[in-house]
Amino acid sequence: MTDPFALFDTWFAEARASELNDPNAMALATADASGRPSARMVLLKSHGSDGFVFYTNREGRKAADLDANPQAALLFHWKSLRRQIRIEGAVNLATNTESDAYFASRSRDSQLGAWASDQSRPLDARATFERRVADAAARFEGQPVPRPAHWGGYRIVPDTIEFWQDREARLHERRVFTRAGDPGSGAGAGGWTEGLLYP
Repeated sequence: MTDPFALFDTWFAEARASELNDPNAMALATADASGRPSARMVLLKSHGSDGFVFYTNREGRKAADLDANPQAALLFHWKSLRRQIRIEGAVNLATNTESDAYFASRSRDSQLGAWASDQSRPLDARATFERRVADAAARFEGQPVPRPAHWGGYRIVPDTIEFWQDREARLHERRVFTRAGDPGSGAGAGGWTEGLLYP
């Protein structure tokens, strides 16, 4: 039985070698408490058998959706390879240690932007945002920029991972891995079952 995380690693490495821009870009789909869906592109920043991690403002729309309904779906599409990977599962917060470490690795301008942005809220003019970035730069001049309390990571813990490969005449190949057992009881808990889907 193939380990879906090992297969992901192989495909992701090939995507990093062939995609021109952001091979770690993934569509993140969420739904609010009423079931209204929303999707946007985010960047995968770490992954392993414990899940797939991205970082964001925890006061924006996606965060509100995940607070109300902590389930999500991810989609990677690598056009150069004619492949996609679909991931579905529960979502939890990355640890403060993980969030601090990733925030420290970001460019200073990106760090300042995290302080300046009220993500997803109305903005009266671009100049207002630029002024807030300048204010943050002045506030932290000559010192490291700390991670804002409202900014951090989310981890999608998959219960389903599907690997889709384009084939001629639209006779595509779809391999699906489904977690057996409770994903919350530990990384890799219960193992995985593998099957095929009709295209």
